[in-house]
Formats: sequence, structure tokens, C-alpha cells
Amino acid sequence: MASSAMTKTNITTDQLALLSLKSQIISDPSHFLDESLSPAISICHWVGVTCGTRIQRVKSLNLSNMALIGRIPCELGNLSFLVSLDLGSNNFHGNLPQEMACLRRLKFLDLSVNNFSGKVPSLFGLLHHLQVLNLGNNSFTGSIPRSFSNISTLETLNLKFNSVEGQIPKVIGSLVNLRVLNLRGNNLIGSIPLSLSNASRLETLDISFNSLQGNIPEGIGNFHNMNWLVIQANQLTGPIPFTIFNISRIEVIVFARNSLSGTLPNGLCNGLPKQKGRYLSTNKLRGHIPTSLSNCSQLQILSLPENEFDGPIHSEIGRLSNLQILGLRTNHFTFHLMHTITIVSYYFRILFYSTLIAGIIPQEIGNLFNLVELAMEENQITSSVPISIFNVSSLQLLSAWQNNLSGFLPREISGNKLIEHEISYTICMFGWSELYFNERIMRDALWLRNRTCKSWCDDTNSDYTMIEKGVLGLYGSGCPLWPGFSSGRDKLGIRARFMAPG
Repeated sequence: MASSAMTKTNITTDQLALLSLKSQIISDPSHFLDESLSPAISICHWVGVTCGTRIQRVKSLNLSNMALIGRIPCELGNLSFLVSLDLGSNNFHGNLPQEMACLRRLKFLDLSVNNFSGKVPSLFGLLHHLQVLNLGNNSFTGSIPRSFSNISTLETLNLKFNSVEGQIPKVIGSLVNLRVLNLRGNNLIGSIPLSLSNASRLETLDISFNSLQGNIPEGIGNFHNMNWLVIQANQLTGPIPFTIFNISRIEVIVFARNSLSGTLPNGLCNGLPKQKGRYLSTNKLRGHIPTSLSNCSQLQILSLPENEFDGPIHSEIGRLSNLQILGLRTNHFTFHLMHTITIVSYYFRILFYSTLIAGIIPQEIGNLFNLVELAMEENQITSSVPISIFNVSSLQLLSAWQNNLSGFLPREISGNKLIEHEISYTICMFGWSELYFNERIMRDALWLRNRTCKSWCDDTNSDYTMIEKGVLGLYGSGCPLWPGFSSGRDKLGIRARFMAPG
């Protein structure tokens, strides 16, 4: 009888804890809890509740994605057999109760995408069985508690997009089972601790969008299981440790928007067979692009804009058959476009502007059947615009202003698929180039521009024709170059200067 009474009491304790939680929920727009969390129904049949098979106690509670609004009551700490708690993607708010430290069996805790506030609770350091701690997308403040180092079983620690401040504690390196560390979008300062390299099982490290300073530790090369390494938008300086390029499992490297310097190693891709994305833009990197880049056979995105690279872009880059985005703008490259992109058919964005590209636009560019954007602004490109580019049905942005283009705008534009399919946001900008065309082509160009402009510009009464001193200018005073972008006070739609024949 005593055992039966004890079991009944324990079940009642769990029931009261959940009823207390329900009482703190002030909005349940989908009415998930109205009928299910009722004393008339067995607690193990309540929505989101899973009980143990041997001991009838609440083992799991999942109320995620229900748009619930409320607070977490202290009675929740009485769910002493709870192993998994998921309240993610709701609108819970306020501080977390200290009584949550009593959930000693807890292995999985997801409170992400809510409005919890207060300092990051140190109480989680008492939950020695915890494997997943997800507090991302809340309003937690304070520093990362050193007590987290006591959770030796922890595999995932996610604090992204909070207001956490201070330094990354050195004791984080003692979490030898850690596989995911996401501290993205906080107010962290100081340097990347050298001890972090002791967490050698890390597979994902994201410490981007903070204010971290100093060098990238050489020890990061010890992360032999690393897949994603993201440290963009900090204030990091110094060279990129070459050891990083020996992590054979790495797929994505994102070092953009720092102040990193130095060169890239000659054997850049020799040990990176799985790499798919490399983002190094907006740094102070210099030197030539190694020819070994062509060994990154799985590379899909190569982003190098706004650095100090120079020298040639070797034709070997054409071997990257999976490449989709190639960004080289605002560097000091000197190469001929003809030699670079004639054999790759999978590109959907090529961003070459503000480099020193010379040569002509090759006819073979029409073979890039997935091309969406081609930006070649402010270069030294000569000759005419090839007809083949207007046969790329996926093309949405073609920009080549401030070059030395000449010749006729192809007559075939009058019947190309850009017009027939009315593709949104198509912009043909050949500004500051001299392109001759006849009256028919002029009408088609105006019609195309006006049609596409209407899809995202409120001002449809703009004057698109202005003939002045033999120069035909296509101006759209109410249309930006593309959505959300303004080019000067007049918001020129096409900043172009076309010379009429004769």
C-alpha cells in the first residue's frame, strides 16, 4: 500500500506541475492545451507528454511551435523524472526559475526562439546529464557561466542571438564531448581562447557577429571532425592558420568581415576534398590565388571580394564544375575574362565588379544555363555584348557599366526569352559604354526596362527617354537599380549612355 501511495503521489506531483504551467500560459491561440491538460484525463495522455513505460512519470514534455505566451512556474522543477523538455518557438518570457536545477535527469533542453530574459542561468551547471542546451534567440544577458564546464556530457551549446557579453570562458575547452558550439550574434569580446582547441570533437563552431579580437588560434587545426567553421563579422587580425586547410572533413569556412591578413597557402585544397563554401570577403588578404584551388572539386561558393588579392586568375578555376557563386570584386586581379569562365556550366552568380578584368565577354558565356547574376562593373572589358548572353533564360541581373564596350546591342534582344517570360528584376545595365542600336531595338529595350521596372517600382510615370546631343539616355527617376538599392538622389533605373547611329 505504501508503494502504491508513493506512486500516486508522484504522478500527482507531475500533474500539479503541468497544471501550474498551464495556469501561467495566458495565450494558446490554437487551443492545444484547453482540453488535453485536464485532471479528467490521464496525465500520460496529455498533449506533448510522454511517460516512462516502467515508471509512470513524465519523461518528456514537448510544447514547441504552439505560439504559447506565458511564464515558466517554479513548480516545473518538480518534474524530477523529466529527461527531455522542449518549449522552443513560443513566446514564453521572464526569468527562468531556479527550481529548474532540480531537473537532474534532464538530457535535452530547448528553450530557443522565445523571449526569456535575465542572466544566463548558472543553474544548468548542476544538470550533469545534459547533452543538448539550446537557449538561442532569446534576450539573455550576462556572461557565459563557468559552471557550464561541469556538464561533461554536453554535446550542443547554443546561445546564438542573445545579449551575452564578456569573454568566452577558457573552461569551455574542458567540454570534451562538445560537438556544436554556437555563440553567434552576441556581444562577446576578448580573444578566442586557446583552450578551445581541447574540445577536439567539435563539428560546428559559430562565433560570428561578436566583437572578438586577436588572432585565430593555430590549435583550431586540431578540430579534425569540423564541418562548419564560422567566425565572420568580428575584429580578428593576423593570418589564417594554414592548419585549418588540413581539416579534411570541413565543408564551410566563413571568415568574412574581419581584418585578417597574409596570403593563402599554395596547397590550398590538397586536404579539403569536401569543402563546399569558402567566404573570405572583406579582409586584408593579399597575394595570388593558388592554382591548387582547382583541387576543391566540391566547391560551390568562392567569395573573395574586398581584399587585396592580385595577379592572374588561372584558367584552372574552370575545372570547378560545381561552382555556383564566384565573387572577386574589389581586388587587384589582372586577367582576361575569356580564359576564366568558358567551360563551367553551373554558375548562377558571377560577381566580378571593381576588379581589373580585361578582354572580351566570350560567346561561351551563353553556356552558363543556370546563370542568374552577372556583374562586371568598373573593369576594362572591351568589344561588344555577345548575343548568347540573351539566350540564358535564368538571367536576372546583367551589369557591365563603366567598361569599354562598343558595337551594336544585339537585334535578337527584341525576341529573347527575357521579354517573353517577363522575368522579374531583369536589369540590363551597360552604362558608360557606347552601344549602337537601331530604332526597333531601342523600343524593345525601353519596353523591357519599363516592364521589369513595374514589377517592383511604384513610380511608373518616369521619363525613360531623353535625347540630348545625340545621346540617348534610359533613365528611371523613380526606380532603384534593384530592390532596396538607391543610386544617388534620382534613383536611376538604368544609368546608361547609348549612342544613336549616324
